[in-house]
Amino acid sequence: MDEPMELDADRERVLQAAAYEALWLREKASFKYFSDLRRSGATSDLKDLVSDGELYHSEKELSGYLSGEFGELVNIKLISDADYPNNLLDAVNPINLFYSIGDWQLCSCAKKVSIIGSRSVSFDGLQRAHRLTKILVENGFVVISGLARGVDSIAHEAAMHYGGRTIGVIGTPILDYYPKENWKLQNKVARNHLLISQVPALRYKSQDFKLNRHFFPERNATMSAIADATVIIEASDKSGTLTQAKHAIAQGRKLFILNSCFEKDGALWPWDLLKKGAVRVKSPSDILSYFS
Repeated sequence: MDEPMELDADRERVLQAAAYEALWLREKASFKYFSDLRRSGATSDLKDLVSDGELYHSEKELSGYLSGEFGELVNIKLISDADYPNNLLDAVNPINLFYSIGDWQLCSCAKKVSIIGSRSVSFDGLQRAHRLTKILVENGFVVISGLARGVDSIAHEAAMHYGGRTIGVIGTPILDYYPKENWKLQNKVARNHLLISQVPALRYKSQDFKLNRHFFPERNATMSAIADATVIIEASDKSGTLTQAKHAIAQGRKLFILNSCFEKDGALWPWDLLKKGAVRVKSPSDILSYFS
């Protein structure tokens, strides 16, 4: 039997990732499951929770996945690492393991804002996202978003265009693309900035795409926790953007909502979030003054 391919990473890290992937192949696995394991103190070594056979199979499959383009650039980050972002511990279920490509130090920058909004954003919404991102970059902010269509894409693109730094937190495995047309943008973020994924590649590949949808709202919880604040550009009452808004409030993060959201006829969500502590933004200075 062939031995699993060695990766350009510390051996123990690779084995921890392989154990993480193996545990995710179990039916009961979830981010809460991993958090409960950690809180119970059952073990800090994921390898203790899987059989040698599971570990071998998972390592071999993971090695195969990471053997493609960009695979050699993937880093494995553990919750036990000294540079694990303290902000992430504010999430309901802090993530035990991340895959990343790029400059991990961006997670520890002093001012980080997540800019989010509708995938089917209006033209005015795109302009607002572009202008606000420009102002934030000029004031030294790292811009975080999820590499989705619409607001996410314009936030990443504008941040890079104006010489800023950006972090992409994706809801697919680290070497996958969604939407497919954003592959160039995602690769640019990975090469020059930071790309993060908490999604287990082997579980994602093994199940129907409909079951993988839950990884996206989980991604929003992480994106909110990494950031110091979240800004909503545009959303509907049923938008996935509101998932991150709820996490931001629960995590004690400042939540900003552009004034134009309040002016949209029939929109209920801005007013509901305002009652829970969100800030109505009539000018970028409303955001800047919070950080100053």
